Amino acid sequence: MDDRVTGDDREGRTLPAVLLCGGRGTRLGGDVEKPLVEVGGRSMIARVLDALADAGVSRVAAVASPHAPDTRYALVSGLAEEATVPCTVLDGSGEGYVADLEVGLSAVDRPAVTVAADLPLLRGRDVEAAIDEAISAGTTPGETASPPDETASPRNETISTPDDLVRSVTVCVPVAYKRAIGASVDTSFEHDGTAVVPTGLNVVGDGADRVVVRERDSVAVNVNRPGDLELTRRILRS
Repeated sequence: MDDRVTGDDREGRTLPAVLLCGGRGTRLGGDVEKPLVEVGGRSMIARVLDALADAGVSRVAAVASPHAPDTRYALVSGLAEEATVPCTVLDGSGEGYVADLEVGLSAVDRPAVTVAADLPLLRGRDVEAAIDEAISAGTTPGETASPPDETASPRNETISTPDDLVRSVTVCVPVAYKRAIGASVDTSFEHDGTAVVPTGLNVVGDGADRVVVRERDSVAVNVNRPGDLELTRRILRS
């Protein structure tokens, strides 16, 4: 029996997603594993699952690791089953982000959405917009693609690019924007003259990455440190 997570479970073609939830969370500290920390009455991992479901992804492959045994237990003991999108739990090696990403991608058909569990403000429309950018980037020269419609209902439609080509997309936020709202900044790089930070939301498709820059709180706050957690809770209360 083939246990691969595909994007063919709904009418039309939608994308599967890989959810990375096995980090150590040492910078955040505390007695609760980072994906299980609650904001707004729900754990961060549950909130990201909600966003993926709202975006209409077909299935989720959640990659746990030995560094987060409580998170894995929460997933297999009910969280995955309770999610409003089919969710399969995979065991990563615990050797880092790239290794866990490879485990997730090996279990899904591409193109696929990939996202980290430390984005508790993520919304379904953020995921939809990333998918739309990947589709737009896949159009052939001379063709145009409609801009992402953030007011549209969760995507359920067939992807209709030439040969169903979907490019890879990396969603980033300007360093200046993160600092302006009080979010921590770690790895950054320069894109078109602007220092940007990867958000942890991507589409893995064909060809080189297309960098998409967004100025939105919903993708700007990765909860890595206590200050990020306080900021997230403050934004949710506002």
